[in-house]
Parts: sequence; C-alpha cells; structure tokens
Amino acid sequence: MRGIRWLSACALVGLIILSTSALADDKEKKIDSDKLPQKVKDAVKARLPGAEVTSAEKEKENGEIVYDLELKHEGRKYEMDIKEDGTIVEIEKEIKNPPEAVIKAVKRKYPKAAIQEVMEVNKVTGKEEKPIHYEVTIETDGKKKEVIVSLDGKTVRGEGEEKKEK
Repeated sequence: MRGIRWLSACALVGLIILSTSALADDKEKKIDSDKLPQKVKDAVKARLPGAEVTSAEKEKENGEIVYDLELKHEGRKYEMDIKEDGTIVEIEKEIKNPPEAVIKAVKRKYPKAAIQEVMEVNKVTGKEEKPIHYEVTIETDGKKKEVIVSLDGKTVRGEGEEKKEK
C-alpha cells in the first residue's frame, strides 16, 4: 500500500512539473534579433527596408508562434507582429501629430493624464494595411497606462476593457 501511495505522489509531482513547463511555453520570451527566423527578418526588410529591430519577443497566440518586434525606421517607432512563416499580422506606427479627435477623447476620459505616445494600429492582409484603432500611452497619477481609442475618437477603453478587434 505504501508503494502505491509513493508512486501516486511521484506521478502527481510529475504532472505538476509538466503542466507548469507547458504553461511557460505560452508566455512571451525575449530573444535576440539575430536569432529571428530568416522569414521574419525578410518580412521586416521587405516592409521597412533598413529598419533596426530594437526588441523581439517570441509568443504563442491562438496556437501559433508570433514574433512581436519593436523597430526604429527613419526616426519613427514601429511595432510588428509577424508569424513564423513571415506573414505580417499587424503593424503599429508611431504618430507624431495624432488626430484632434483622439487627443480630445483621451482628455475627456483622463483629464489629468499626460499623453506619452500614440501608435496607429493597422491590421495587415497581404500588402494592405487597414487602421483599426490607436494605442495611446498615458501617464496619470505617476503610472503609465495604455488605452485603446477608436479611429473616430468616440470610444476609449483602458487596460482590461479592450477586446481584440478583427
């Protein structure tokens, strides 16, 4: 009887170890830009020739490997989500002069906030980009927060309120 309990305990510990390592695989993992797959590097080069990758993370989204890249290109910040096969899913572009409707919408919802950065988020299909919303980084009460603003400025959602737009 003792042997069975001991064996059951060992099996339970083994399952816990396996399940936690499986969960760890789904988390973001920073990687060196020189370790990016060639197809991902080629996709960046084709879309933004001469861009410098400043940060790269490997993630699992909906069961697929996606590389989340931060880049600098011609003095402007970009972020790209690229699948392992080189398919660009999303491109975010830094906006130096955001639309007035976006500024007003953020100020209405967060009157004491200072706007730090505005990124135009574009869904990519083939070679076409379609803006879907803005991501605005604000600072309020000494804390940075990212909010999502609709293209027309009519909707502002904070962290935890956003739904993935298709």
